[in-house]
Amino acid sequence: MKTNLANLMAALSMAGLLASLSPVVMASEPVEAAVIRVAAEGATTQDDHDALAKLYEDAATELQAKVAETKELLEHYEDKSYLYGRRAQDLQSHTHALIRNYEKSVRKNLQAAAMHRQIAGRLKENHASAEASMPEALSGL
Repeated sequence: MKTNLANLMAALSMAGLLASLSPVVMASEPVEAAVIRVAAEGATTQDDHDALAKLYEDAATELQAKVAETKELLEHYEDKSYLYGRRAQDLQSHTHALIRNYEKSVRKNLQAAAMHRQIAGRLKENHASAEASMPEALSGL
C-alpha cells in the first residue's frame, strides 16, 4: 500500500512540475499569434504584408533571445547536475526540448516573414506595371 501511495505521490509531483513548466512551452508559439493570424487574414496591400513580415521577424528575434537564455540554462544544468540529483537528467532533456521548440518556431517565423516579403514584392511589381500601363490606356481614349 505504501509503495502505491508513494508512486501516486511521485506521479502527482511530476505532473505538477510539468504543469508549472507548460507556460514556458507555450511561449514557443509566435508572439501574439492570434493578432498576427488576424492581420494575415486581412492583409491585402503591400504595406500590410511588409508589416506582417516585420511582426514575424520581431517574433523570431524574441525567440532567438529565448534560445540563448535556454542554452545558458542548459549549460548550467549540465555543469551543475550534482545540485539537482535525480532531476538533473529530466531538467536537461526538458531544456533540450525547449531549445528544439524555440528553434523550430524561429524557423517558422522567418519562413512566414520571407513569404510575406515575397508577396509584398509581387504586389509592388503588379502595382508598378499597372501604373506603367495606365498612361497607355488613357492615351487611347
